[in-house]
Amino acid sequence: MKTYELESFLKSFLIFLVLLEVLLAINFWNEYQVKKIEIEEKIHIEMKLCAYTLECKGLTTDFVDKGKDREENILYKDGDFYAYFKVPTSEKYLMKVMYPRINYISRVKKLESILYKRFWFYSLFAALVSFLFSIYALMPLQRALRLNEEFVKDILHDFNTPISSMLINLKIFKREIGENPKIKRLENNIESILSLQENLRIFLKGVSTQSETFSLKDLLESRVNYFKALYPSVDYKISVDNTRLMTNKNAFTRIIDNLLSNAGKYNVANGNVHIVFQKNSLTIHDTGKGIKNPSKVFDRYYKEQDRGIGIGLHIVKKLCDELDIAIYIQSKENKGTKIELDLLSIIVSPN
Repeated sequence: MKTYELESFLKSFLIFLVLLEVLLAINFWNEYQVKKIEIEEKIHIEMKLCAYTLECKGLTTDFVDKGKDREENILYKDGDFYAYFKVPTSEKYLMKVMYPRINYISRVKKLESILYKRFWFYSLFAALVSFLFSIYALMPLQRALRLNEEFVKDILHDFNTPISSMLINLKIFKREIGENPKIKRLENNIESILSLQENLRIFLKGVSTQSETFSLKDLLESRVNYFKALYPSVDYKISVDNTRLMTNKNAFTRIIDNLLSNAGKYNVANGNVHIVFQKNSLTIHDTGKGIKNPSKVFDRYYKEQDRGIGIGLHIVKKLCDELDIAIYIQSKENKGTKIELDLLSIIVSPN
């Protein structure tokens, strides 16, 4: 189950379970109140039987003078429970029947214990029902997502033939007329399409765990040269030593490409991009438009511009998590963005 499917499942499960638990709680609370009243009514009945039959197990009796504040046959709950009853042979006295509150509390506790056990049993049943309901509700979503993924995979596969044909023809054309700025731009555009393809592949499948050792400086210089041609109005500056990394090179290159692409794409005219490595951290700092909500940029499909589809930085975060690279972002609108990658876990031999 993928992350977003798990998230959907958990939300459905929790919402349904909470609703069932609320209904159960209301039902059991009402039952508890009704049962408490029934206990009091039983106590009152026991008092009446005691007064008429003198069978007073668990009860105590006394005779008191009649008074205006002593109504007959009413259950009083002031401290201990008690009630007054007529004495057939006397007009002056009333029989007072008393029931200890401690005994009442004991009966209520027993009731609570029974209801708690039933509540937890029904709660387990509610959790099972919620689980089955969530699975059932998730199935159409999973089918739709699988169809969508298969559709994207088919499109990516169909792109391969025309892109390969374009690359072959460009190489032949380049061999015939030599180096040309227009051909270079075409090559860069095709590379951009291939980069988007790779983003979609990673979005669908993730990356392999195969690692290799490579130079951070060589990789950055190679990718910066590519983006300099793509964004000639942006000044890319590198300050990186000969540190070597050991990780999945393709995945790490994808992280760098997405970050450098954004730094160039959303920069201002004649803007700068500073790439600095120090204290085990790689920082990419641009002078671009900045981000309104930095905390949301790693969310899938989130974007603040009309350009793009909103998965570039989501893929960066996904790859960073898979490669055990911590990523931090700071940004202010119209002042630029600073992204820091903590490379400590993948550094081999810093010089």
